Order: sequence, then C-alpha cells, then structure tokens
Amino acid sequence: MNRTERFYRIQKLLAQRRVVPREVFLEDMEISLATFKRDLEYLRDRMSMPLIWDRELGGYRLDEMDPAHATFQLPGLWFSSEEIYALLAMEQLLDTLQPGLLGPQVRPLRSRIRQILTEGDRSPDELTRRIRVLSQGARQVEPRHFQTCATALLSRRRLRLEHHRRQEGDSLVRDISPQRLVHYRDNWYLDGWCHLRKALRTFSVDAIESATVLNKPAMDIKEETLDEVLGSGFGIFSGAKTETAVLRFNPKRARWVSREQWHPAQEGALELDGYYVLKVPYSDARELCMDIMKYGPDVEVLAPDSLRKQVAGLLREAAARYTSPA
Repeated sequence: MNRTERFYRIQKLLAQRRVVPREVFLEDMEISLATFKRDLEYLRDRMSMPLIWDRELGGYRLDEMDPAHATFQLPGLWFSSEEIYALLAMEQLLDTLQPGLLGPQVRPLRSRIRQILTEGDRSPDELTRRIRVLSQGARQVEPRHFQTCATALLSRRRLRLEHHRRQEGDSLVRDISPQRLVHYRDNWYLDGWCHLRKALRTFSVDAIESATVLNKPAMDIKEETLDEVLGSGFGIFSGAKTETAVLRFNPKRARWVSREQWHPAQEGALELDGYYVLKVPYSDARELCMDIMKYGPDVEVLAPDSLRKQVAGLLREAAARYTSPA
C-alpha cells in the first residue's frame, strides 16, 4: 500500500468509526509507528487535514470545531490531464525564465508547484522525467518588446509599432490601441485596433521590430466585438465575414480527427462508410490550408469551390517540386 492509498484508508476509517485508536490504523495498513507518524504529519501540514488526538476517547478523530472541517477533502487519487499539463507547463516555463526582477517572487512559486507535484507518491523530478510537455514552432520574442506591449495594454495607452510583414517582406509603422495578448500554438500575438487601417488586426509579437508607448489613451473595443471579429474565423486570422469549409476525411484519419476540436463552432458527422465530414468557419484560408495539407491524401475539400481550388493548386505546386528534373 503506497502513501496515497494510506491517506485514503485513513480518511475512510475516520469516516466509518469517527474515533480510531492508533493500533487500528497500524494493524489495518500494516505499517510501522514511524511511518504512521510521518503520514499524520503530512496530512496535517501539507493537506490541512483537521486531525487531532482525543485523549478522553483514546483515538484520532477529525476536529469538528476546526473551520477547515466543513470543507476538507483529499484531492483526487492523481491529477487530471488538464491539471498535470498546467502544472508541468508552469514549472517548465518558470524553469526557463531568465534572472530578473521576478526572481524573488518566482522562487516560492516554483517551490509551491513542486510541492503540489509531490502529491501521490511521485517526486517532481520523476514526473518531469517521465512526462514531457513539448513546444513546437515557438518563435523567440524580444523581452523588451513584449514588456512594452504589456505595459501599453494594461495601462490602456496606444502603441507605435514597427512590425515586419513576413509575406510582403517589408516593415510598416502603425499606431494601435492594444486590446489583448493571446498565446496561441506556442507563440504570442497582440490583438489591437489599427488606427492606420481603421480595423482590428492581430500582430505576431516576435515580428515586432520596435515598440513605443504613446501618451494617448487607447481605444477600448467591447469584448463581444473582439470575439465576434477575431474569434469567428479559423485560427489566428481574423474577420467577421466567414465561409464554411467542408472537409471529408477517410476512415483511417477519421479515427483521430473526429475527436479533435478545430474551431468552437465546428460541426462534424461520421458517415456510414467510416468517412468523417467536418465543417469549420474561416475568414482567411492561409492557416486552414496548412492544416488541411498536413493530412495529404487522407482529406478532401468538398466546399467551398474557392478553397478546393486553392488547396489543389498548392498540392500541385508541392508535387511539382518532386517531379521536376534536379
């Protein structure tokens, strides 16, 4: 019986008998007195279990006078997938943080995260060795540009950005009213109202070449408007005006795709022959095309015709690189 199992056994015996003599615990769990004392110390100090020794009744019981009694419960046997991901991702992020002003605040936070990770008889070192949180395609962000963006965002001031446009190969200076920072697919983006284009735009923070906080108040855009314009399309590309992509995956690939979420407003249906039809809204096809093409021959674009032709053209162009003479 490991430590976690003993904790739950202790809780169960207390619930069944209300007052439990020390000998009952030792005999039931087949442990030594020293081990039992360590378990009690951990339950009291680390899990705030209101456990006391009642001299008159000759056993241990939960202190009903303790305010923690009404709300106390042991955590689940172990972390859920979301919890372990969040904890390990935070631990990994803090581990890579460069020395700076946050050092004194980060140290106790890391310590607390590692303390949480010890629950369930697993050491933090063993967890991080056996469970990996991998990042892929993350682009390096200049710390001072990120700090400037965050300062303007939270102080509600306008920003003057010199932003590199990768597709055009040039840079453009523009003033924006920052609305929110978004972490998406391991990269940072800044949503803002562009005063040059008079519209909402999304900027890759890693593509910012210079950033200056202006002494002008930022324009505030309602959260509902941000979600409608920036959240209605597919992926990071915004646009309130959307079309619906209809994608058909073969039975082999359907086993995976049918369990994936491509968009909050997607619709999906399995067909009798095992194919899976997925419908997703999009306003700009660039990111959607990349996601479609990674499935190669396992997917077909059924609609709209413009997207079907665009993907077909990209596939022909890619195939030509393997058929042309070297």
